[in-house]
Amino acid sequence: MLQFLIDTLLRTADLALITLGLSMLYGLIKFPNIAHVQYAMCGAFLAYGIHSAGAPLIMAVVLASILTGLLTLAIQLLIFDRLLKGGPAIAMIGSLAVSMVLVASVLGIAGSFPHMFSRPYTEPLTIGDARFSSAQLWFVLTTLVLLALFVLVLFHTQVGRAMRALACNPALADASGLSATRLTNGVTFISGMLAGLGGSMLSLSTGAHVNLGYDLLLPVFAAAILGGLGNPIGAVAGALLIALTETVVTNINFGPLFGETLVFLPVSYISAASFLILLLALLFKPYGLFDREVRRV
Repeated sequence: MLQFLIDTLLRTADLALITLGLSMLYGLIKFPNIAHVQYAMCGAFLAYGIHSAGAPLIMAVVLASILTGLLTLAIQLLIFDRLLKGGPAIAMIGSLAVSMVLVASVLGIAGSFPHMFSRPYTEPLTIGDARFSSAQLWFVLTTLVLLALFVLVLFHTQVGRAMRALACNPALADASGLSATRLTNGVTFISGMLAGLGGSMLSLSTGAHVNLGYDLLLPVFAAAILGGLGNPIGAVAGALLIALTETVVTNINFGPLFGETLVFLPVSYISAASFLILLLALLFKPYGLFDREVRRV
């Protein structure tokens, strides 16, 4: 049971930062950016490349996150700001094209073979009968600290109030003297940093590979929609529910049904669980569990 809870927490950490950035940015620019999960993939390869060049691991992850934030901001300014003039549907289609270009670029530079970080072997940490790595522990702790910091900024600072005002009523916020462009650019940069950080830390366990973004696409969007697109706190709750569902699916013993002792679904069925939750959410709670309206998807 303890291992089940830890696996759920670890999977939540995999999804939370990327889902948070996606939902936070949607609240301001009002279109679902499919390329957002590929920013996480780029962050993973940047961290691997910087670390391979000789930088300490922590420095490599931080630099990769910053560079991913700059890449996200550059794509937003050069591409999505122009596409949004044609409407959110055009921008969403454009984000699919950007996603493919990013994957093709990484394939051309790094190849399709997974790149594993060169790290010394350490014994796994244990709590009772549960086992996990030190990298996973640091990932969870970092995620919890950043989520707490985000809540503090969002609800207890002037910047957070400005973000909420701009998300709720852009016209009124602009008339009140808020710099919508500067605030949107700042949130875009931060969302890219969060995606890069999430991808970098995830790659410490799985390696940097081109399918990392595709593997995250369904669960991240399912979590964001489940929590209500544009509702960052709801998105984190959605990530927890998706992680719980995926962990349950892959831990159910179907052995008694087939006269065997142990029969489990393969890990590849995780995506099927995310797709099922996404479908059910769209059918019964299209505005999310927290009733935030999903506009122009």
